[in-house]
Order: sequence, then C-alpha cells, then structure tokens
Amino acid sequence: MKVSIITVVYNGADHIRDCIDSVLNQTYTDVEYIIIDGQSTDGTVDIVRLYGTKIAHFVTEPDKGLYDAMNKGISLATGDVIGLLNADDFYRHERVIENMVHTLKRTSSDVVYGDLIYVDRNNPKRLKRYWHAGPYRTNAFRWGWMPGHPSVFARRTLYEQYGVFRTDMKSAADYELLLRFIHKNKAKLAYMNEVTIVMRAGGVSNSSLVNRLQANRDDRAAWKLNGLTPYFFTMWLKPLRKIGQYVSRPPKTS
Repeated sequence: MKVSIITVVYNGADHIRDCIDSVLNQTYTDVEYIIIDGQSTDGTVDIVRLYGTKIAHFVTEPDKGLYDAMNKGISLATGDVIGLLNADDFYRHERVIENMVHTLKRTSSDVVYGDLIYVDRNNPKRLKRYWHAGPYRTNAFRWGWMPGHPSVFARRTLYEQYGVFRTDMKSAADYELLLRFIHKNKAKLAYMNEVTIVMRAGGVSNSSLVNRLQANRDDRAAWKLNGLTPYFFTMWLKPLRKIGQYVSRPPKTS
C-alpha cells in the first residue's frame, strides 16, 4: 500500500527540517513525500532541496493560500492513502505510518485518525494541549466532535469521489472536508488510540475572540453548503470541547 504525505510550507525554515525528518525516518518505506512551497524567501527552498530525491515531488510557486496548496499536493499524489503534515508539525514517533497502514488493512476503513498534542512553538517538550479524539460515534459531528485533521489519513478515492478542499471556506476548510467525508458521505472510520502528531501551537482560528467567532460562522456555513442541519448548540460545543484538552495528559510513547 503506497502512502502519499503532503506538506505545505511558506517561509518555514525554522521548523521544516523537523517535519521532513519525521517523515523520512518512518519505518514504513512505501511513502511518496510531496512538498508544496508558496515561493518562500527565508531559505526554506534551499533546505528542502538538500534532501534531493528523497522528496518525490517538490513544487515552489505562488499559491492562493494554504488549502489551494494542499489541493495542488493532492493532485500530484499517486498513493492509495493520503496524509497531510503541516510544516510546523512532526510525527510523534517513527511507526506512525506503519501503524496507520496496519489499522487501515485490519479494519478495511476509508479513514484512519489518531490523537495529537500541541506544544510550545519554540520548546516542543512543553505540552500545551492534548487532543484526544476518541472513537467515532454516529452523529458525533452534531455534538461538536471532529478528529484532529493533521492526524487523518484518507484513501485517495475519497478525494476523487467527493472532492478536495473548498478554498472559499477559509479556516473551516478542513472541518468542511471532514464533515463532507464522514458525516455526509459515511466514510468508514478507524481510530488509532495513540498520539500520532505533534503540533506547534499558533492556529489562526483560535488566536483571538474575533477569529473564533469568524470560525464559528465558517463552521455553520460548512453545514449549510452540504445541505446538512446541525443542532442549535453544535457550533458552540465544538470550541467548548477544547477546554478539557488543556488539562488532560497524553500517554507516553511506547
């Protein structure tokens, strides 16, 4: 089973090495690594080029934003499964992809996801949040649930059948895609009960009250454009579920 991993980056020289190394050091070897760069000016391009042919596809050109760049990567992917790893993030251990493939085959699922942790941007050993997604339950999206998008691996056929990211959805594009795949079109899910992703804190949608309110409106629009109806409290449960992420602690890597 071939796995395509896509990293989108713009001026990410400070952390791109950690991201790339975490992919190239995976125990699973049938990996196609794709990096889409938005024509960085800080040395990112030079860093990526140092890895040579270890990067299957490297594109550096202007784009129309994060999700436009992700769509470029998806269009290049030839793997059976696609994963998206942000340039500031990295896999928690070297068996993440191997475990994912095993879970996908064992469960015959369309989507596999795990847990993730947020760490201090400059000190990855300092834990900020623990996103414990837990097993999926029918109708979970109406109760404010969603898996952490960077932890999601989806079969390429889902993108071919149901479409890629909607670039007009702004910060809610990942939420809309997962809502479309999972809630609307009933993709079969499998949960990996482990932390797979380490994220450096600093997400745009949570950086201020104004941004959170805009994200709330974008989330509501995601339901509407898919012809779906949330509960009246769905949009408020989604951010409220994050409160527990600041106090819980993840298990250690085995």
